[in-house]
Amino acid sequence: MVFYFTSTAVSPSAFVYVGKDKFENEDLIKFGWEEDFHVDKLSSAHIYLRLREGDDWENIPEDLVKDLAQLTKANSIEGNKKDNITIIYTPWSNLKKDGSMAVGQVSFKDNKKVKRILVPQRENVIVNRLNKTKVEKHPDLRQEKEDRQKELRKRDQSAQLARKKEEARIAKERQELKYRKDHAYDDLFTEDNMEDSSNQNRDEDWEDDFM
Repeated sequence: MVFYFTSTAVSPSAFVYVGKDKFENEDLIKFGWEEDFHVDKLSSAHIYLRLREGDDWENIPEDLVKDLAQLTKANSIEGNKKDNITIIYTPWSNLKKDGSMAVGQVSFKDNKKVKRILVPQRENVIVNRLNKTKVEKHPDLRQEKEDRQKELRKRDQSAQLARKKEEARIAKERQELKYRKDHAYDDLFTEDNMEDSSNQNRDEDWEDDFM
C-alpha cells in the first residue's frame, strides 16, 4: 500500500508518495525513481518526491522542501514527538541497501550528495493541507519501474535515430559542397569553350572586330 500526496507549494503541483510501513519501504527503496526524504537517525517512513523531467534535486524550491520535511516528521513516530529534528534528503540513486541492513533501513553511497534541513517544530497548517490530498493505492511498483525504463529506452532510441539522421544530412551537405567546390571550373574547360577561346580557330578577319 502506498499513500500519495500532492504539494501545492509549487506550480505545477509536486507528486509525493510514501510507504505505509517499513516493509512497504523496502519496495519503494528497490523500485524508487527520484528523491528520498526521511528523518535522520529516527524511525521514519521514506518520503519520495518525483521530480519533473529537467528538474535538479539540488535546486528543489524551499517551500517544497519544507512541505516534504513536515510530512516526513509527521510520519515518524519518534520524530513527530520531538522539536528541532534534522531531515536529510538525497537522490534515490544515492541510496545504498545491502543484506546486513534491517528492513526499511538504508545508507548512502556518497555522503556529499546528502542535504540536511532543520525542522524546529511541526506545522499543522502544512501537514493538514497535505493530508487533505492523501490518496491510498496498491500499485505494482515493479511494473511501474519497468514501464518507466522501457519509456526511457524508447526515448533514447528515438533520440539516437534522430541524431544519426541529422549526422547523415550534414555529411551529405558537406559532400555536395565539396563536390561543387572541386568541380566549380569544369564547365570552363569543356572542348567547345576551349575552341571558342582559341586564336587558332578564328577566321582571318577576326581583327576587323576591333577596327
